[in-house]
Amino acid sequence: MTNLKIGSILTIGATALGAFYLGSYTERRSNNQEFGPNKLSRLPGLPAFATVSAASLIPANETNLRATPSRISQIMKYGFPGLDHVRSQSDYVLSYDRRNRVPHWVFEHLTAESVAKNDAVDRAKSEFRPDESIHPFFRAQNTDYRRSGYDRGHMAAAGNHRLHQKHCDDTFLLSNMAPQVGQGFNRDAWNTLETHVRKLTKSYTNVYVCTGPLYLPHKEDDGKMYVKYEVIGSNTVAVPTHFYKVIVSEADDRKLHMEAYIMPNKVISNDTPLQVFQVPPETVERAAGLLFFDQLNRQQLASINGKKV
Repeated sequence: MTNLKIGSILTIGATALGAFYLGSYTERRSNNQEFGPNKLSRLPGLPAFATVSAASLIPANETNLRATPSRISQIMKYGFPGLDHVRSQSDYVLSYDRRNRVPHWVFEHLTAESVAKNDAVDRAKSEFRPDESIHPFFRAQNTDYRRSGYDRGHMAAAGNHRLHQKHCDDTFLLSNMAPQVGQGFNRDAWNTLETHVRKLTKSYTNVYVCTGPLYLPHKEDDGKMYVKYEVIGSNTVAVPTHFYKVIVSEADDRKLHMEAYIMPNKVISNDTPLQVFQVPPETVERAAGLLFFDQLNRQQLASINGKKV
């Protein structure tokens, strides 16, 4: 190899190495400026390696609503149930199940302000749409639900996000949906539970709710237990057998009140009280394979499902 070639190779290598270190230095400075101790509030359990974009309560006249770290910190105050494909929209956080094309869990932080009627927000203007942030291999489409016999069931309810039209719009992303029986469940019993959650904001300063699907086993004629569920559409979107909500309400005195529900994805009689579906929180955790509110100080819990602890 000639001296000229060796010199060229060394020059290129030195340039590349210099560019690498310059880029690393610039990135560190940028990160420090954006996420320094005076810039970022506490992010409970926020993993540096996870796919997370954040969210913030931005004034309603702000048109370019984007997720911010402070809002993520607020929503996830009591910890992340899991860290699989975590991402957020403008006013909620979710973990996406790429195999089943539905969420693992969706987390919301509600206040009286966020659920109050707002004439500037109209859910009729919102459209169901695929989540373009999901890889096409794992993305649900509207065509998957068409003629399936199932509703596109919200995990983060549209009625929970009325501060801004974009907040409402983001709840119509299909990454926030799971197939639900329509008449008798999504439009009835499940809606009753969603309404109950919103009513909690009248009594409590902050309400935190985690919602998601379950695939529970059942015994068949051969005496064996099986987990079986339908899939719909060309993308094989899973139809959950059940859905859960785990709720923590925060009172002015900082006492916390927890509720947990599991509801079957089927027609439920309108006269069935919600209390029938209350379960111990650990029942949901075992079934979902998740730990809810694990950063919560259990000594602050005043009640679970209405019973003093």
